[in-house]
Amino acid sequence: MEYRDLGATGITVSAIGFGLAAIGRPGYITLGHDDDLAGRTDPSKLESHVHEMLDSAKTAGVNYIDAARSYGRAEEFLSTWLESRHPAPHELIVGSKWGYVYEADWNVDTQVHEVKIHTRENLGRQYAESAGLVGTHLRLYQVHSATEESGVLEDPEVLDGLAELRDQGLVVGVSTSGPDQANTIRRALEIDTDGRLLFGVVQATWNLLERSAEAALSEAADAGLGVIVKEAVANGRLTARDRDLADRLWSVAPEWSPDAIAIAACLHQPWSSVVLSGAAAGDQLASNLEALDVPRALTDRLPELAETPEQYWGTRGGLPWH
Repeated sequence: MEYRDLGATGITVSAIGFGLAAIGRPGYITLGHDDDLAGRTDPSKLESHVHEMLDSAKTAGVNYIDAARSYGRAEEFLSTWLESRHPAPHELIVGSKWGYVYEADWNVDTQVHEVKIHTRENLGRQYAESAGLVGTHLRLYQVHSATEESGVLEDPEVLDGLAELRDQGLVVGVSTSGPDQANTIRRALEIDTDGRLLFGVVQATWNLLERSAEAALSEAADAGLGVIVKEAVANGRLTARDRDLADRLWSVAPEWSPDAIAIAACLHQPWSSVVLSGAAAGDQLASNLEALDVPRALTDRLPELAETPEQYWGTRGGLPWH
């Protein structure tokens, strides 16, 4: 495993981290997600599966785990794994997020899976819940899916609450989504308190299909922020499950899996601190980790796959929960 500085935060992270979005609840928007879980949707079975995946990730040298209050029971499952494995706080770093509330109640067919609530009250409530479950391993707490429309970065009460957490020693960050990610990132870089930038980390979607935030992420890294890349395989579109895109990647690198190529492209960005694997099965995690061996020269000659932000996020918004 390769390790990198998470910007100027003083935290060292594995180049590939492990995200729990797809395995903390029975439904998600990754292609083939129901096949990945293979019927392990009962909470106890899913908890055991999460533990197995965390064991595999830790054995491979992964030391950064990404969670959120809205990822079903992800933090709860992570908590029981921490209690049984006892990693030291410096051996495993958890970043979590607040701002969405899980509403699906373990029902994949529900119309509403999560609701965004970017208020100071919800920040306080959800931070207490996260800290109660993850304890001293919680080193990073982020605004979940900030957008210009949400107004969260203009709310003085929320910003004051985040500054209080920062002053207590927690790294605070912001995650972004949607076609205007670059504007949100640049807004985050303008926010300071007591002469210091409020945010120490930004987490954004960047992949071979959605590259619109690239310049803004470079600016964030130059300002000392750690950069966490999410959705590196575009919710499964940059895997063998999308045969058209896979064939285009295989045309250049037939010896590597499409997901390894896609993640390697993220790893080789000069502003990237850590790239999240969202694997939902053991073979996917192993394939994702092979990205560490994909040479930079190969990713430099990949075909152009980028879509417009509107096209990419429109497609993503139409992916079914299953």
